[in-house]
Amino acid sequence: MQRRRLGPFGVSALGLGCMNLSHAYGSPPPAEAAGALLLHALDRGITHFDTAALYGFGANEALLGRVLKPHRQKIFLASKCGMTGVDGKRVIDGRPQTLKRTCEESLQRLQTDVIDLYYLHRMDRQVPIEDSVGALAGMVREGKIKSIGLSEVSAATLRRAHAVHPIAALQSEYSLWTRNPEIATLAACRELGTAFVAFSPLARAFLTGTLIDPEAELEAKDIRRQMPRFEPANYAKNLGLLADYRQIAAEAGCTPAQLALAWLLAKGDDILPLFGTRSCAHLDENAGAATVALDAGLVARLDALINQRTVTGPRYNAATQQEIDTETFP
Repeated sequence: MQRRRLGPFGVSALGLGCMNLSHAYGSPPPAEAAGALLLHALDRGITHFDTAALYGFGANEALLGRVLKPHRQKIFLASKCGMTGVDGKRVIDGRPQTLKRTCEESLQRLQTDVIDLYYLHRMDRQVPIEDSVGALAGMVREGKIKSIGLSEVSAATLRRAHAVHPIAALQSEYSLWTRNPEIATLAACRELGTAFVAFSPLARAFLTGTLIDPEAELEAKDIRRQMPRFEPANYAKNLGLLADYRQIAAEAGCTPAQLALAWLLAKGDDILPLFGTRSCAHLDENAGAATVALDAGLVARLDALINQRTVTGPRYNAATQQEIDTETFP
């Protein structure tokens, strides 16, 4: 596994997003299977593990703490605050006192003395970003966290936050079918020396080519059922992109999933894809993307095939879109 820089750290070029082991994608796997997957990722050279207080309302952090504590010195541990479960409901709360309390709770669940990268999961529109980041900066001084990240924010918000304390990483959705970071945040990250962590690099399984009928294949509580691109009419149009996409994967000598990850890796050494899976076999497949080299011609063909003009449907519904600060295409 190749390595890339994230702030002052060297981490695996591909990271493991752990959300779906506890949260959001239907029924979570048994604890034993989830633990085995985490250890398998470590065996494959993945050192970057990403969780959050929200995921499973603490269950995901507890899982990582239980399984990875013996390997703490080998891994880069990222978690998030500012969006948690309160009385069974998801709540965005960026007040300094809330972030401090959440950090203490996360440290206990993760069974560690310090978190390597601590993100503000969502910007609280009722709290100035300077106040939230100021609280995180205090945690750095106290030795509770080593670096600060932001998730789903705009270039303008990133700059405001960076003026308070250096921002090591910005995490947002980025893939062939979600190109919003190309509007402004990628450029801002490069200007400020902030790494870009790309979540959902496989387009929530669309780019694996294995999800054909979301209505039939997804569980009732799967978050994709609330996303416009997965609605039947929109998804049927998006499926039309996959024949040419599979052809490019064949030319590149890789699987569709590997092609999606290799495309991101080719977009810049400061981009760190963060994939999620519950399958050790899929993890092995995804890890193999680090060895796939794409020439400029293939990258250009992918850019032209799947982008904001060719994908049907917005990535979020109207209510969810109101909760994020990222730029959108006209």
